[in-house]
Amino acid sequence: MSRPSCHVLISNKNEMKQQSIKTLKQLKASGYVSKSIKDELRDNLIACMESGVNPFTGIIGFDETVLPDIQRAILSGHSINLLGLRGQAKTRIARQMTNLLDEWIPVIEGSELNDDPLKPLSRFAKDLTEEKGDDTPITWLHRNDRYVEKLATPDVTIADLIGDVDPIKAANMKLSYSDERVIHFGLVPRSNRCVFVINELPDLQPRIQVSLFNILQEGDIQIRGFQLRLDLDIQFIFTANPEDYTNRGSIITPLKDRIQSQILTHYPKSLELSREITMQEAKLKDAQRERVKVPGFISELIELIAFEARESEYVDQKSGVSARLTISAYENLVSAAERRAIINKEKTTLARIGDLMSIVPAITGKVELVYEGEQEGPAFVALRLLGNTFRKKFPQIFPNPETFKRKKLESPYTAITKWFAENEIELLNDCTQKEYALVLYGVPTLADLVKKYCPGLGENERLMMMEFALHGLAELSVIGKSVMDSSVEFSDILNSMFSQDDEEEAA
Repeated sequence: MSRPSCHVLISNKNEMKQQSIKTLKQLKASGYVSKSIKDELRDNLIACMESGVNPFTGIIGFDETVLPDIQRAILSGHSINLLGLRGQAKTRIARQMTNLLDEWIPVIEGSELNDDPLKPLSRFAKDLTEEKGDDTPITWLHRNDRYVEKLATPDVTIADLIGDVDPIKAANMKLSYSDERVIHFGLVPRSNRCVFVINELPDLQPRIQVSLFNILQEGDIQIRGFQLRLDLDIQFIFTANPEDYTNRGSIITPLKDRIQSQILTHYPKSLELSREITMQEAKLKDAQRERVKVPGFISELIELIAFEARESEYVDQKSGVSARLTISAYENLVSAAERRAIINKEKTTLARIGDLMSIVPAITGKVELVYEGEQEGPAFVALRLLGNTFRKKFPQIFPNPETFKRKKLESPYTAITKWFAENEIELLNDCTQKEYALVLYGVPTLADLVKKYCPGLGENERLMMMEFALHGLAELSVIGKSVMDSSVEFSDILNSMFSQDDEEEAA
């Protein structure tokens, strides 16, 4: 039996009534009781927990860490700061907070601040209620319209967030500048009874952060000398990257003190979770899924590249390596295989190890390099990450060549190395399946090696592992490898070294 969805579970008791309730009198007669947004979140979270429903869908790997912290913060009625490196689902978590809101809430019609009809807040709402009494018009606000998000940038002003005096309004309404009705409210007051999110909080200038002090604590706002006591009802959520604390800005201490819960996010802690995220987020066309089959082994290699990048000496670890790297890499890999199939007029194809060379653009744009990495260049670093992944994975499948060298034993790779001492092969990126097999089967004992250590594979998977064996041997300096624009060449290790030296001298 399937569990109810969060939206089905959290349906407002007034959902049916709201179609007919149009005035304050009707609202009072319905028995509606005002509730703060934090009480909404708390009550609906409790309902979800008691029913075994997770309102945060598509959030993978946080079940035992981040999500329990969020639940505790909501139960405590806290404002929240999600602190973590890029690509850790901070914004997605914030946006899904609306899943815990009631389906509909009543507001005074025409109100800028989403005024609760039973607790009017703004001057407009108070005047309208006083004038029309029980005939005050009511409208209904859906939970999807109760989410406000602002990206913090250095050019954000207090007027943007809090508000300012509007001279046009003063002139049109013939009001004095001392009249609070001349105020044009900013995003924060307009987010009354909503979830309000500020992304990348440290990028806000300190003087702008100061403007949030009283709103978070006491509910006061000050605009051009107007001291307004507005009991704003807002669920604040902030996101921040630890790198910002040292590079671009910081969250000032008094503001951090007012944010009651700071929750640390993290990258996937296992290869399986990382792969699950990639499979969920990769945007592939149905035609691609039908035409290209990606073996689990290649998917695993893509995830390992991200883990390798998070340990690389060339990558700035303070900046982090986003989960978007593996998502983009997987999409590039599928597109590379699809492109080859289109060129060769093949209806279906299996992704190859060589297709991983196509993910370099997905890597170079997703990692921040330290000085040494900048000196080598992003493409070099991407290929190095790929090579290191091959080097570490190879001994998990095939015998480590170093073991035979140290113990002076006969190596299972002897025939291969002897053959490459006098021969070389070129694997074109876009070669047909027939050409691909012809080249790989031309290397003596390579097929036997794969059959021995990778038994039970189909023909196409065996070819894939034969290619992987060559890449692994090259990374372990058993044979040579040269990566070209449209192909990969395998040859004797010494010839490969001399070729690289010639290329460096020519450059």
